[in-house]
Amino acid sequence: MSTKYEYNRVLGSKSHLFHILYPSIWPVLTSIALFLFMSGLGFYFHRIENSGFSLVIGCICVIYCAIGWFSDIIDEATFKGYHTRVVRKGLRLGFILFVVSEIMLFFGFFWAFFDITISPDVNVGYMSPPPGILPIHAIGIPLLNTMLLVLSGLAITWAHRGIAVGTFKETIDALLITLFLGILFLCIQLKEYRASSFNFSDGAFSCTFFSLTGLHGCHVFVGIVLIFVSFIRLLKRHFLTNHYLGFVIAIWYWHFVDAIWILLYFIVYYWITVY
Repeated sequence: MSTKYEYNRVLGSKSHLFHILYPSIWPVLTSIALFLFMSGLGFYFHRIENSGFSLVIGCICVIYCAIGWFSDIIDEATFKGYHTRVVRKGLRLGFILFVVSEIMLFFGFFWAFFDITISPDVNVGYMSPPPGILPIHAIGIPLLNTMLLVLSGLAITWAHRGIAVGTFKETIDALLITLFLGILFLCIQLKEYRASSFNFSDGAFSCTFFSLTGLHGCHVFVGIVLIFVSFIRLLKRHFLTNHYLGFVIAIWYWHFVDAIWILLYFIVYYWITVY
């Protein structure tokens, strides 16, 4: 009975529960915007004149396309009712595959880090970290950041419970705590970079260190954006106790960020400086 009602209410004369997408300009515009952004980023790294202007233009174009595209998706899910039970299942599976691809990405960087630390080259005196590189001690800023992310994971779990039982006030409070802890994590991470005794160009060890921690920092930033969007949607009453897939995806992503950092802490910080 509920399935038949869903057919009639959402899809009208359609004989299936799938969402057939309408033609959209956003994929083309987003491709162009990403090309402009990456080109500007490459020009900026090579210190080409006026590269900062092209980088800013590309960044603005990417933000504009993201807002436009995600606004259409939110409209389809919240107001048009196109995200049926079958569509939501497909979105969950698609996001799980995306997380798996992100795990493979981090696996490659962890592999590189293990390679240069377990079997260091003769050029660095068979030592890792090499002479002249003083690694950041695990009992300090990295441990503080680990505690912040663990607390943020608990806070967003609290938010998940709140929206599941319908206590939206608790959910809003928990999201604000999560956002605060995530932003504080990024600020402390930048402070750690500034206080570091080595930089990106000081060899393979430092390059891999900044690549791993910087890649994770980018994921933290994306997670903050997803949680902030979920927070705004929650204020606008887009979510119900039985319909909040966008929020669930943000929660899953944040837990993935937490798990990667805990692994990164024990391998990149604790194993090198304490063990």
